[in-house]
Amino acid sequence: MAGRASPKGIKFLVDFGPLVVFFVAYKMDGLMTATLALIIATLLALVIGYWVTRKLAVMPLVTAIVVTIFGGLSIWLHDGIFIKMKPTIVQGIFALILFGGLILKRPTLQVVMGEALKLSDAGWRQLTWRFALFFTAMAVLNEVVWRNVAEDTWINFKVFGILGLTMLFSLAQMPLMKRHMVESPSEPS
Repeated sequence: MAGRASPKGIKFLVDFGPLVVFFVAYKMDGLMTATLALIIATLLALVIGYWVTRKLAVMPLVTAIVVTIFGGLSIWLHDGIFIKMKPTIVQGIFALILFGGLILKRPTLQVVMGEALKLSDAGWRQLTWRFALFFTAMAVLNEVVWRNVAEDTWINFKVFGILGLTMLFSLAQMPLMKRHMVESPSEPS
């Protein structure tokens, strides 16, 4: 039985929809409303992602758990510090998972991306190291930014800065991926 085909654009909606909802809600009614909207949109995106693929992806699941816990604390205590720490926690968890996989000689990045990308073992190790260090740097950067700038500036950093830096970093990994790409075995005719 073939897997369910996902409608065009659904992955984009699931991946970036909650961020757009957060940004729009913040502009309309502030951080607490944006936080509640983010929690709802993230959980909805997780459900839609599962409904379309019949798989519960690890990274969106971790993100949803952290968003719900830290967003919930922000709303309950009416203190934005918790939602501002959320990117730090998520990026830190991803870094720890990747470093842990490297220590255990199990490249966890390969588990997450293996179906979409075929690399040599050396390529997976190098890419995993790079992403682990990147996530660590992003966690530190979020801490520096939210602690030293106005809330509006942090919101713009969270929405545009983190996303932009992640896209640039990912694009910068293309030469490494091309060098270590392996061909899938051909199917017999």
